[in-house]
Amino acid sequence: MWSNISATPFLLTGFPGLEAAYQWISILFFSIYVSVLLGNGTLLYLIKDDCRLQEPMYYFLAMLAGTDLTVTLTTMPTVMGILWVNHREISHGACFLQAYVIHSLSIVESGILLAMAYDRFIAICTPLRYNSILTNARVIKIGLGVVLRGFLSLVPPILPLYWFPYCRSHVLSHAFCLHQDVMKLACADITFNRIYPVILVALTFFLDALIIVFSYVLILKTVVGIASGEERAKALNTCVSHISCVLVFYITVIGLTFIHRFGKHAPHVVHITMSYVYFLFPPFMNPIIYSIKTKQIQRSVIRLFSVDNRA
Repeated sequence: MWSNISATPFLLTGFPGLEAAYQWISILFFSIYVSVLLGNGTLLYLIKDDCRLQEPMYYFLAMLAGTDLTVTLTTMPTVMGILWVNHREISHGACFLQAYVIHSLSIVESGILLAMAYDRFIAICTPLRYNSILTNARVIKIGLGVVLRGFLSLVPPILPLYWFPYCRSHVLSHAFCLHQDVMKLACADITFNRIYPVILVALTFFLDALIIVFSYVLILKTVVGIASGEERAKALNTCVSHISCVLVFYITVIGLTFIHRFGKHAPHVVHITMSYVYFLFPPFMNPIIYSIKTKQIQRSVIRLFSVDNRA
C-alpha cells in the first residue's frame, strides 16, 4: 500500500485564502524575481568585465551574487507555476532535489559571508600582507570549501527522503519544497532527520555568526588604534556593505526560526510570508547594498550605463 501512495506526487501550496488575488501577487513576485536576477546578474557581469573589481573582496561578492541567483532560479519555477497556472504537483525526485539545493545554498551563503568577514579582517588588521595571504589560489580554495561544506552537509538528511514511504497527506505548506515539510509526511522513523538539522544549524549558521562577530571585534580594536580619524572612517566604510548584508541575512534567519519555534498559533500565511522573506529579501537587497555603499561598484555601474561608454 505504501509503495502506491508513495508514488503520488506532492502538492505545493501557495497563499491559502488569497487565491482571488493571485494575479496581483504574481505581479509582485515576478517583479521581485526579475529585480533579483538583474541586480545579481549585473554584479557578476561588472566583476567579470571590470579589471578594477578583480580582487578577493569582489570575488567573494561574485560568489554571493551567484548563490543568490541560484536560490532564485531554484524557487522561481514552482512559485510562479502556482501563481500563474495553479500548477501544484511536483514529483518526489524534483521535490527532494529542490529542497537539497535550497538548504545547501543557505549554508553556502552563510559561509560566503564568513569568508567576506575574513577578507575584511585581513584587509584592515594586516593590510601589508593582504595580497600575499588572499592569493587567487587561496580564494578559490576558500570558495570550494564553502560550496563543498554546504552541499555535502545536506546529503545525510536529504538521502533518506528518497527511501521513506509517504502514506500521509501529500500536501506541502509552501510553494517550494523544504526538508522540514517533506519529512513530516513520511511514515517512518524521522528521528535522525529531526536532530541532524539542529546540529547542522548550530555548526554552520550559529558558528559562522559567532566568528563574524569575533572578527569585527578584532577589526574595531584595530580601527580604534588608528591615529587618523579619516583613516578610521575609511577603514570602517569598507565594512559597511558586508555588515549590512550580514544583518539582512541573519535577521531573516532569526525571524524565520522564531516564527517556526514560537509562532505555532500564528496564521499560516505568516509562516509562508516569512519563508518568502527569507529566500527573497537577502538576494534582493545584497546588490542594492553594494551598489549604494561601494564606490567602485557605483563607478562600474555608471560606466556600464554611460552613453559615452556605449559610443
